[in-house]
Amino acid sequence: MTNSPELETQLELKTLRVRRRGPVLTIELNTPDQGNAVTDAMLEDLQSVLDRQEPHIQVVVLAGAGQDFCLGGDRTEYTEHLGLDPGGSGIRASGHRARRVCDSLTGNPAVTIARIQGKAIGAGLALALACDLRVSTDTATFRLPELALGLPTAWGGLLPRLLSEVGAARARELILTGRSFDAEEALSLSLLQKVAPAPQLDSAVEAWVKPIIRRPATALRVTKAMLNSYAAAARLTDSSTLDPELMAAALIETRQVHRLSD
Repeated sequence: MTNSPELETQLELKTLRVRRRGPVLTIELNTPDQGNAVTDAMLEDLQSVLDRQEPHIQVVVLAGAGQDFCLGGDRTEYTEHLGLDPGGSGIRASGHRARRVCDSLTGNPAVTIARIQGKAIGAGLALALACDLRVSTDTATFRLPELALGLPTAWGGLLPRLLSEVGAARARELILTGRSFDAEEALSLSLLQKVAPAPQLDSAVEAWVKPIIRRPATALRVTKAMLNSYAAAARLTDSSTLDPELMAAALIETRQVHRLSD
C-alpha cells in the first residue's frame, strides 16, 4: 500500500496519515502521543478526506497509529471551548463535526472497516461503530466512560448505533457502569465481527478486503445503500441530532457545579 503524500499535502492534514492501494483507502489516526484523541482538527481532517474520496474507492479502512486505536475525545479542548464561550457554542460546533464525520463513515458508498488495537474509548468506539465492519486484536479493550465524566452518551450518534448493534439491555449496562470490556465480550455483543491475534490483524482486514473489491462496484454501492436504508428505518426515533445540544448543556452544568464547589 502506498502513501498518498499528494492528498496529505493538498489537504494539509495534521492528524491523519492516508494510504491508498487501488480501490482501498486507509485513513490512520496519527497522533499516537495523544492516544489518537479526537480533536476538532482531527474531525476536520477526517471530513476533508471523506469529502475528497475518489469514486473508485470500494473499501475505506479506519485505523489508529501506535498502541491504541483511540482514547476518546480530547477533554482539554472542551474546557478551552467553554473558556472562550461559556454559552457552549464551541461544544455545539464540535458536536456537529462529530456527527457529520460519523454519518460520512456510515453513509459512505464504500465498505468501511474499523481496524482496532489497544483501547477504543468513548468517541473512539463511536468512530468504530460508524463503520460497517469491525475487527480488533484479541487484547483490545473498550469502554464508555462518559457518565463518570458527567457527560451524556451524546457524541456522533453513538447511542442509536450502540442500541442497534447490541440491544437496549446490554447497552444500558455498558453505559451506566462505564466498565471496561475485552475483545471477546465485544465480539459476543456484535460490537466486533472478528477478533485476531495482533500479528494477524492486517491479515484479518485483508480477508475482508479481497472479496469486497472483487464485487461489481455498482452492486456494492447499491447493497450498501440498501443496508443503510433498512438500518435507518429501524432507528426512526433516532434523536441523536440533539447530541451537540445535550453535550453542551451537560458540560456547562458540570462547569457551573465545579465553580460552586471551589
